[in-house]
Amino acid sequence: MILKSLTEQLILKTITGSTSVEITNLDTDSREIRPGGLFVCVPGFQVDGHDYARHAIRNGAVAIVAERELPVLPGNVTRITVPDTRRILPILANAFFEDPTQRLKLIGITGTNGKTTTTHMVEKILNDAHRKTGIIGTLYMKIGDHIEKTLNTTPDTIQLQRCFHTMVTHGGAYAVLEVSSHGLDMGRVRGCDFQTVVFTNLSHDHLDFHQNMESYRNTKELLFAQLGNSNRDMLKRAVLNADDEASSYYAKRTSAQIVTYGIRNEADVRATQIQNMREGCTFHVETPWGNGDFSLKVHGVHNVYNALAAMTTCLLEGVTLEEIRRSLHQFAGVHGRFQEIETGRRFHVVVDYAHNPSGLKATLQSAKEITLGKMICVMGCRGERDRLKRPLMADIAASYSDYVLFTTDNSFSEDPEQIMAEMLGGLTSHEAGNWEVILNRKEAIQRAVELAGDEDRIIITGRGHETHYVAGSQIESFSDEDMVLRSLQDMEHGIQMMTPEL
Repeated sequence: MILKSLTEQLILKTITGSTSVEITNLDTDSREIRPGGLFVCVPGFQVDGHDYARHAIRNGAVAIVAERELPVLPGNVTRITVPDTRRILPILANAFFEDPTQRLKLIGITGTNGKTTTTHMVEKILNDAHRKTGIIGTLYMKIGDHIEKTLNTTPDTIQLQRCFHTMVTHGGAYAVLEVSSHGLDMGRVRGCDFQTVVFTNLSHDHLDFHQNMESYRNTKELLFAQLGNSNRDMLKRAVLNADDEASSYYAKRTSAQIVTYGIRNEADVRATQIQNMREGCTFHVETPWGNGDFSLKVHGVHNVYNALAAMTTCLLEGVTLEEIRRSLHQFAGVHGRFQEIETGRRFHVVVDYAHNPSGLKATLQSAKEITLGKMICVMGCRGERDRLKRPLMADIAASYSDYVLFTTDNSFSEDPEQIMAEMLGGLTSHEAGNWEVILNRKEAIQRAVELAGDEDRIIITGRGHETHYVAGSQIESFSDEDMVLRSLQDMEHGIQMMTPEL
């Protein structure tokens, strides 16, 4: 693609050099630039892309986009100076990848909890209805058999448009995207032409980034406001949770048509007669498109909400209620989300990503309803994240579990003992008898396995699908699921610890 075709949409720009050069790739990471590349210098929280312009040139960049003066560049490198590189990034990315969301029906799902499960439910329903659908989120980018790893829940602007382009080339008709508050705040979804946006819920999380709940709520507002205000935009849809008070706030900030779902309050798509059982859960649903009885293999009221959000979204796409019922009945869940680990024992083990107060509470409540024996929780709080939620989560774990093993999560640069001290500050109302601290996460999981008796259930929370454990500068390959299985093997070989009565 010729550079001029990328820059002609930029209103304020100063160009030094030729715009006739061929651009074969673009990136904000100088390490990813290849010959023929366009490097965009974006100031970040920790590093400034302007400091890496020469590195990008050594890797083959033929043009640099910057928002401030750079040292003298080689004569064969074109420099484009703009007021704000982050703001023009989606313009460049959309042009380079040929506006992929104009050729896809794009569904965005935002909220504190439930994004990953809801996107997977929508993906399954649409694919089962023979509408080829790709998914982008915490776990991966996937369309058909093509899978790519993602570094963020919502990838950066260039990576995101590249993913959409890949979906188009693979014959995709729909794309379902997890939209994080970080992604919204950093402008990653600018230039994305959403057809439908879905709100799951809003609760305490990410306050290390957003400072307070009002700021967190307002950031998610951007997704609904970006649906636009033209007559065409009024044909777009906002799917809102009628049981979450933030929905009324978002409803006032979009011109899209609104469809609601819920359980407690009146809603367009509403579930009643909910039963949570060991095999999953059942409920009755009433909608403008008909009524029906549904069954899920996944547990908990929170998954009923996820199913309602997915159902509403797909009903708006013309999928029949019966088709949706069949797909949801077959839905087996998502890796690391209330994932049952096959142990071959008479106790149960669940690995769940719950990493904020509301998510942890929902997981433990759901588990309690289907547990005949005692419930043992393994949980920790990760470093460099919202510190205010640490005592809240410890209190929830001790309140809803028979026994808790407090341990570490990814501590990053923080002192694990300091994190633990902040967690334990929330336990003033609980007896010391129903919890203990084992900072080594592997030992904590092993301890839980050794404590479990017949019909007990172990809930290991916080990391879910993650396969790498980060402490300081050390990165270790380690998943909670693998540690459970290894602990069981050790028990079979007689490697056991002394365990107290619970």
